[in-house]
Amino acid sequence: MSSTSEKSSTSSSLLSAQTLVIVGIVWAVMALLFFLLFSVPLSAEEGLPLWYSIGTYIFECGAYLGAALVCFRNWQSPHMVSGRNVWLGIGLGMLFYFIGGVLFGIWELYFEADPDVSPADAFYLGSYVVLIGGMVIAVTSKRLNLEIWQWALLAGIAAFGIAVAIWVAAPESWRLQLGMSPAATQEVVTGSAPAPAAKGPGLENSSNSKVTGTAATAAKSAPEEEEEEEAAAEPSKTPTWVIALDKQLSPYAYAINLFYIVGDVFLLIIATALLLAFWGGRFSQSWRMIAAATFSLYIADMYFKWRDTQAEGTYQSGSLLEVFFVFSAILFGIGAILEHDISTRSRQSRRSRRAA
Repeated sequence: MSSTSEKSSTSSSLLSAQTLVIVGIVWAVMALLFFLLFSVPLSAEEGLPLWYSIGTYIFECGAYLGAALVCFRNWQSPHMVSGRNVWLGIGLGMLFYFIGGVLFGIWELYFEADPDVSPADAFYLGSYVVLIGGMVIAVTSKRLNLEIWQWALLAGIAAFGIAVAIWVAAPESWRLQLGMSPAATQEVVTGSAPAPAAKGPGLENSSNSKVTGTAATAAKSAPEEEEEEEAAAEPSKTPTWVIALDKQLSPYAYAINLFYIVGDVFLLIIATALLLAFWGGRFSQSWRMIAAATFSLYIADMYFKWRDTQAEGTYQSGSLLEVFFVFSAILFGIGAILEHDISTRSRQSRRSRRAA
């Protein structure tokens, strides 16, 4: 009997709120140090090493898997004040994001593909749906009696999120006019004016048109031509069925990216509403973590889409600010841990008062 009680006490201590929170913080610090030390490639030609990319996926997917487990623990507990369905939605969102991260890593690292749309997007889209659903249930379960300044703050953050999303999703023509395009930036740095658009038969009348004929041939140096020939001669490591699937899914890229941006803005607004609704309450600590997790997800996702747009679809994931993906998962998990701890402790205190 004593050995059984010792084992149960040891397991409960390992799964205590303090221990789990410390594990999450340590994971976040390790991820931050990893990104800080190795996110800058040694040279632009080499890019990021494979071991670093694998490490980023391990930190990110591990954080989301851990967050899903603690959220599902809340879902199974009947004592959650905010409701079990809230944590079911958030837990499914974390699980879908974990599965999507694994699939995206396989596509990017193993197949060496850079698709506009991949099977991972199905789980990423699902994560937005269930995550927004869970957070909406949390908001609707608590009456929003906000003051005027709180409504103004909510409106200001919503306007800011929408403005950033529009800037990230701006078409290339807008970027050229506003000087946000990489080509326009290069012209400003080098001090060279763009070449006038060529007009005539067989030539495009556009500022993005490529120079053809003998001028383009003369502009290329011999080393560049050799590199292009070697790249063309080298067989692609991407399977043919992956390339075919990419061609089938690429027409849906614009709609899916638009859904992501709208979902990010919606999550940002809901997180702000949750932060204001639960501010100063008994469970304010857990929902502050949830709001911070949503803000982190917004920062990481907007940065990823902005860099991918700037790189014209050739961006390799793993930049420094993508560590906010890890922070987001850990903050979701810490929020679940804190609410579980407060809910169970309040239940135990009620039992002790009844017994007394």
